This record gives sequence, structure tokens and C-alpha cells, in this order.
Amino acid sequence: MITAAALTALALACAIGAWRFTSARWTSRAPRLAIFLWQALGLAWGLASTGALLAYALQPYDRGVLHGLFAFVRGQAPAEPYDLVHVLAMVAGLTTFAVLVVVLVTAGVQALRARRRHRTLLALIARDDPGVPGVRVLDHPAAAAYCVPGLRSQVVVSAGAMELLSADELAAVLAHESAHVRERHDLVLLPFAALRRALPWSKVVRDAQAQVELLVEMAADDRARRYVSPRRLATALLRFGTAGAVPTPSGMLGMQSNVMARVDRLIKPSPELPFSFRYALLALAVTLTTSAPALWTIPL
Repeated sequence: MITAAALTALALACAIGAWRFTSARWTSRAPRLAIFLWQALGLAWGLASTGALLAYALQPYDRGVLHGLFAFVRGQAPAEPYDLVHVLAMVAGLTTFAVLVVVLVTAGVQALRARRRHRTLLALIARDDPGVPGVRVLDHPAAAAYCVPGLRSQVVVSAGAMELLSADELAAVLAHESAHVRERHDLVLLPFAALRRALPWSKVVRDAQAQVELLVEMAADDRARRYVSPRRLATALLRFGTAGAVPTPSGMLGMQSNVMARVDRLIKPSPELPFSFRYALLALAVTLTTSAPALWTIPL
């Protein structure tokens, strides 16, 4: 009973924390830390919400969640009588867990298929350009720049974007897209897209996905400005915004989203977070990441 109560409290705390986190103002000052905290909240909430149901369902075994599940699967007799309420809790817990896993796998499979189709299309219509080595160029008059993430990642830019941007601005755009590839931001976004599929009615989930999408772009901007001028990246963003850039294909990562918030941040950077606050947030994220798995494993 203690495990079920602890997991229920953790699930509620994560839900309230996510609701408050959507309005946090410090996130643009440390986007990678904010992304890690969002991931920790999502993982802890998923395991805690399903674990609370399973912990109550497996209470007659008196072995905790994980060991109780093993005993249930092996067909061992519980230490206490098993009634209808426990059966319903078991069905609800397993169903919830299965739904979360299925939507995550489905979102991943759909993204992989979209990227595979797009790579096949690029092989037919894109070309290499000695002026931008390692980049695929599309002969299209509209401005476009995005990456195709994955094991065979590609950075794609249109001929229209190459005409629109100066050499320094184009280098900044390519550095931004390369940052998406190196840091595998597609894997960061995937769980939030899956959770949006599972809970399309939730405003908190919708806001969380939108905020993580913005944070991912800011993180890519931060990595890009290690190598290029922040002002050149900002002017490139403004040019994309005013030129009517082509929308990023489904499953890919582009750079023309949340333009004004990113431009303001690049031109007028805020001071870094104090170390004490940064370490406190990191400790919170680590605690959330480990607490739910620990409650699944340790019988209470």
C-alpha cells in the first residue's frame, strides 16, 4: 500500500510540476537543462502513473511492483485473497502501460518511414554542390533548410535559400542543422509527440511539446553560435521568416520555427543561470529520473 501511495503522490507531483513548468521563464537561459528536466518529468510521470495502478493491483503479493509482476506472470499464488478491485486495477495499469509503449513505438515507426521515403526522394531530386560540401541541395526557388535525422543523417538546403542568404548566414544555418543531427534532437522530441498522441485533449501535454520544440531549437542555436556569429544566425532566421520559407517536411527538423523568440535571445542574450540554481535543477531532474524506477523495484 505504501508503494501505491508513493507512486500516486509522485504522479500527482509530476503533473503539477509539468503544469507549472510550462510557464517557467528561466528555460531559455539553459535550454539543455530544461529539456533534461522535461524528460525527467515525462519519464517519472509515465512510470509513476502506471506503477501506482500496478502496485495496488499487486498488493496481495506483498512484493512490490516488479517482483509482484514476476510472481503474477509465473502464476504464483498471492499471500492475500485477490478480489475484483485488484483485477480491475491490474487491467487498467497494464492497459495504460501498453498504450504508452504502443504510441511511442508507433510514432517512432512512422518517423522512420517518413525519413526513409524522404531519403529516397532526395536521392532522385537533390544534388551535391562543391560550395557546400556534405550538404544536399534542392533546386527549388523557395527558401528551405532542414535535416533528415537518423543513422544516415543529411542536411538539406534549397537553391532559394542559398540565393537568399549571405555566405556567413548560410554557414550559420548549416551549423544549426548540424547541431540537430549531432545532438539527436529527433529522439528528444519523439516521446513528447507520442504522449501528445496518447493524450490529445491535454493542454499541459500540448504546451509541453511546444516548449520542448522551442528548447530544441534554442539548444541548436547555442551549439551553432560556438562556430558562427549569433547575429548572422539571427539575420538568417529573419530572412527565412520574411521570405515565406517552405514548411519542414514531416519527420524532419527545420530551423524556421519560433523565429522571433530565438532572434531576441540571439541578439540580447540573458545572463546564465546561477550555479546554485542550475545544480538544484539538475539534482531535481536526477531525482525524478531515479525515483520512479526505484519505487518499481524496491518493495515497501
